Amino acid sequence: MASKLLNVLAYTLIPVAAATVGGGIAAWRTPGPKLKSVVQHFAAGVVFAAAAGELLPDLVHEKSLPATIIGGAFGVAVMLAVKQLVKKASGSISLIATVGVDVLIDGLIIGIGFAAGAKEGILLTIALTIEILFLSLSVSTTLSQANASRTRVMITTLGIALLLPLGAVIGSALLGGLSGFSLATFLAFGLVALLYLVTEELLVEAHEIPDTPLTVAIFFVGFLVLIVIEEMLQ
Repeated sequence: MASKLLNVLAYTLIPVAAATVGGGIAAWRTPGPKLKSVVQHFAAGVVFAAAAGELLPDLVHEKSLPATIIGGAFGVAVMLAVKQLVKKASGSISLIATVGVDVLIDGLIIGIGFAAGAKEGILLTIALTIEILFLSLSVSTTLSQANASRTRVMITTLGIALLLPLGAVIGSALLGGLSGFSLATFLAFGLVALLYLVTEELLVEAHEIPDTPLTVAIFFVGFLVLIVIEEMLQ
């Protein structure tokens, strides 16, 4: 059990590093809206591929309709609560708290993935690394615009990123060894949460500026990239 948790922790250090680097870059030079839109479309494609290619097949394989309904309903309730928190957010402190909750949930999803299997956990980690990178860019940009020092931006970004391995370890520890109804319930929750990230966060913000053929294509590039990686891991 301890070795499995260490393995999960090791993989989650990748998105932590990506978020820290991304936050540092944004602290020195704020990315423009077009670049952010491209990153959001790519991240949305990758996360959507993780949901459709990993969690959905595993959930269908469990063949538990009650678990699907219960887990899905719980996922909807949690993500709607997060959405309300986002609506009430004002200022950098509220934004940091909101993003922190989001990242913690992402960590739990990675833990759910590793509970389903090593390949699922690795692919979800890859997908959510890109999503965490975007979140760190958003936090760093907001803090920089509020005249926060680069040191504060870096420390804040790192602190938020560390919530990911925390959530992943908690999820893996609680869900390790589960099967049948229990595993299916959490798979349904993770599936709904990932789809929420794509449809209600990444793509909504990406569409704040007009779409171009490039940004639309980037979504499918992200989708195909994760599918290719999955094929390579077979």
